[in-house]
Amino acid sequence: MIPYGKQSIDQDDIDAVVNVLKSDWLTQGPKVPEFESRVAAYCGAQSAVAANSATSALHLACLALNISEGDIVWTSPISFVASANCALYCGAQIDFVDIELETGNMSVGRLAEKLAYAKIQGTLPKLVIPVHLAGQSCDMKEIHKLSQQYGFKIIEDASHAIGGLYKGKKIGGCQFSDITVFSFHPVKIITSAEGGLALSNNKKLVRTMQRLRSHGITNVPEEMTETGHGPWYYQQVELGFNYRMTELQAALGLSQLNQLDKFVARRHLLAKQYDMLLRSMPVDPLLQTSDCYSAFHLYIIKLNLSTKKKHSDVFEKLRESGIFCQLHYIPIHLQPYYEKRGFRSGDFPVAESYYSCAITLPLHPNLTTEEQQYIVTKLGELL
Repeated sequence: MIPYGKQSIDQDDIDAVVNVLKSDWLTQGPKVPEFESRVAAYCGAQSAVAANSATSALHLACLALNISEGDIVWTSPISFVASANCALYCGAQIDFVDIELETGNMSVGRLAEKLAYAKIQGTLPKLVIPVHLAGQSCDMKEIHKLSQQYGFKIIEDASHAIGGLYKGKKIGGCQFSDITVFSFHPVKIITSAEGGLALSNNKKLVRTMQRLRSHGITNVPEEMTETGHGPWYYQQVELGFNYRMTELQAALGLSQLNQLDKFVARRHLLAKQYDMLLRSMPVDPLLQTSDCYSAFHLYIIKLNLSTKKKHSDVFEKLRESGIFCQLHYIPIHLQPYYEKRGFRSGDFPVAESYYSCAITLPLHPNLTTEEQQYIVTKLGELL
C-alpha cells in the first residue's frame, strides 16, 4: 500500500535519538531548548515553546491569549478538529469562516463579511485561527488588517506549513500573527515522532506558555509570591498541564531540521510532476497563489465527476489498487459532536462542496517516480 504520507528517517536521525538514550537526560534537558532556538532562528521568530503535540501547543496558545468562558473563537471548517477543540478546552464558543474553494484556505472576503455582521450583533471574535491547508499560507496580511480593524488576536495553525514561505518570508515568523503553531507528527514535513511547537515575538506570551506547559509551576523569583525557601523552591502559580516535549523527540526534531529544506524541495518536485501528469484529467489541484511557497504537506485534488461516477467510488477503487489516498478534511461542523453544539449541514456551503470532491494523493519525500506514475495511471483509468 502506498501511504499518503510517511516519515523519512535516516541513520543520522537514529544516531541522534540513541545519543540521547545514552545521555543523562531523557526529559527536561538541553535538547528541547536547542530545538526551540533552532526552529525560532529558522523562521525568524524571537522565541519558540515546544510541546508534546500541536494540539497541546494550540491549547497553550489559546490560554496565553486569555481565551476563556464567554469568548468567541473563529477558525476554518476544513481542518483537523484540534483547530476548533483548542478553543473549547478554554470554555470559549467556537464558530467557523467558510473557505475559498480554489485554495481550501479561509476566505478573507467571507471573514470580512462575517466580522461586519458580528460587529452589529455584538458577537465579534476575540481570536481567529486561520489554517494553512496542505502547507500554503492563508492571506495573512489581509487577515491581520482585519484584526487591526476589529480587535481580534491571531493564531496561525501552520501544522502543515513549516518550511513554507509567505511574501518571501518563512512561515512561523509571526509577522501577521500573535502566535504560530507547527506540528511534527510523523506524516508532517519533519517529525519528532509526536510533538508540536508555538512561536511568538511576544515575551509575555512565550513565558506564559512555558509555565503552563509544565503544571503552571515556576522558580523565577519575579513570578513567585514570596522569597524562595532555598535552591529547591518552586511555586505553582496557576493551573497548568504536563505538555512537555521529551529530549528524545527534540533530538529527532533537531536532526530532521537539517533536511527540512531538502524535504520541501522534493515535495515541490513531486507536486510539479503531479501537475503535469494530471493536466489532461478532470481534476483541479489546489491553486498555488503567487505570494506563497507551499510546504506541500499534502497534494489535494478536486474531482470534476460526471453524475455516473461517485466521489466515494474513486476513493475506494484507489485504495483497492494499493493507493492509500485520504481526505483532508471532513468539515468540522459536520462532526456529530459539533452538530450537538448546533451546527448543521448547509452552514458552510463552500467547505461542504470541497468535501464532496476532494482527495489527497500520496506525497512524501520517499515517493518514487514509479509509484507516482502508477497512482496517476490508476486514477486515469477510474476517471
